[in-house]
This record gives sequence, C-alpha cells and structure tokens, in this order.
Amino acid sequence: MIDVKYLSFFYDDIKHEILEDIKFTIPDGQIVGIFGVNGAGKSTLLRILAGVLTQKEESATCNDIRIDGKSPLEQRKNIACIFEEGTFLADLTPMEYGRFLSDFYPNFDMVYYEKLLQFFHLEERVSAKFSRGERAKLEMAAGLAKRTKYIFMDEPFLGKDILVKQDFLHMLAGSLTGEETLLMVTHELDFMESFLDRAFLLHEKKIILDICMDDLHQSGKNLTATFKEAVGYEERAYQNIWKKLEKI
Repeated sequence: MIDVKYLSFFYDDIKHEILEDIKFTIPDGQIVGIFGVNGAGKSTLLRILAGVLTQKEESATCNDIRIDGKSPLEQRKNIACIFEEGTFLADLTPMEYGRFLSDFYPNFDMVYYEKLLQFFHLEERVSAKFSRGERAKLEMAAGLAKRTKYIFMDEPFLGKDILVKQDFLHMLAGSLTGEETLLMVTHELDFMESFLDRAFLLHEKKIILDICMDDLHQSGKNLTATFKEAVGYEERAYQNIWKKLEKI
C-alpha cells in the first residue's frame, strides 16, 4: 500500500511550489493514471514516490510517505521505474544490462527479459547506439523483468507510433499478475482509460480529482471530458482569439 500525507514540494532554483498538500492512499493491486497539463507536477510526484527525487528539508515537507510501511528509499528494490529518459547504462548491451540488474533485483526474471528483447527485436549492441524508440523498448523490457510489486511509469508512450503503443500495452497487461501496483504518468487519456482502475488529476499544485474508473463509466462520462471540465478548458477559446486578432 502507498500512503502519502501532506506532501508539498518546490525546486530550490526557482523557489516556486510545485506540489501542495498532496495526500492519498493506494491499496495493493491498483492501476492508477496520473494526469494533468504540462508543468502540473506529475513527474515530480512520481519521482518522489520512487525515491529518485530526494526531498531536501528546504524544498519539501511531508508528514509521511510510506510504501508498505517504509520510505521510498527503503523500498527502491521493490520499485521498477520505467521513465521516458531511461535508466539504462549506455555502455552496456541489453544482455549485459540484464545481468547487471539481476544483481540488484532479487526477483529479476532473466528468461522473461530475454523473451522481451526478442519480442522487441533489440540487437545485442551497446544501448548508446540505439534509437530513441529502441531505448524505450529496452527500458520497458528491463522494468517488467524486475518483477517488482510496484511499477512507476512516466510517459512510456511518448513519441511512439500507434503500433508500438499497442505492443507496449499488450505486453504490460500480459505481465501483470494482479498483485502489482502500477502508477503511470501519461497524456494518453483515451488510449489508457479502459486499462485503469483509478485516475488522479493534478492541477495547480493539488490533486483536484481522484476518480474510480468504474464510477466514472457508470455515470456515463469519460476521462477526457471530465479532465476538460475540471480544469475549465474552453473548447472554442481559439475562436475568440482569432476574433480579437481580426479587430487589430
């Protein structure tokens, strides 16, 4: 279970608060999407939960962040981070990287990892020579093969074509046993809606919506429309801009 109480955060260099009074509880086994406009603090929140972005006393306050009763840093080996920028070691080949990870993650599944490499057609050469898309596939393969209880994903579909997105989603769905807790930051609302159990909407430093997807669908609404309504999006705002320009 992930339990967050009263988290606030700002970056030292800009002295501007990114997150304010964030609190939520996620029970085991939920798939949660984290949505919001650019700059809403989605990636910051995910990195704090993953223990990747450490909290400094002057830049963050938090009464408590607990993952199964422990801090994010204490749970690092139980968290797989699949981030858009990649966490792989560029001077290693995929198989060398897999052997490296197996020393740190007790449940790392080398057989499954090799199958994923074959599925994604990743050649055995140093990942520094991979394209952006190939690096994303390597990141996905490594993350899923860690077989951790917690999986944190930040924009895993960014810049991917629709076929690659479908491959990623099918691979992800086939990898989950139902016991994992998955948090995903993404702008792909329509693409991910049917996959999620729950959705957070971050806006102006706070979680303004915490939605159970079953409840949302029973109300006859969808995630995109709910998102637009919550942030006050004006569907035809661009028309007003053109009218003002025409008067100039």
